[in-house]
Amino acid sequence: MRELVRTNDIVLVSAVGSLLDGANIHHLVLDQNMSIIEGSLGILPRRILVHEDDNRQARQLLADAGLAHELRADD
Repeated sequence: MRELVRTNDIVLVSAVGSLLDGANIHHLVLDQNMSIIEGSLGILPRRILVHEDDNRQARQLLADAGLAHELRADD
């Protein structure tokens, strides 16, 4: 799995998820239930991951949607 985006912005998480769903790119959102531990403060970022094989396509999709600045470094 490769990390695409890490953010506290739940609207961005939803938008990225919708873009990936629309392109049939399976993804995983980690840490979205951490608000229970942190007291719903939104401090801990959510991470969006895709399979290694879909990484390039997912990155291009987000870049085309104007979200390139949100992408994590591609190590």
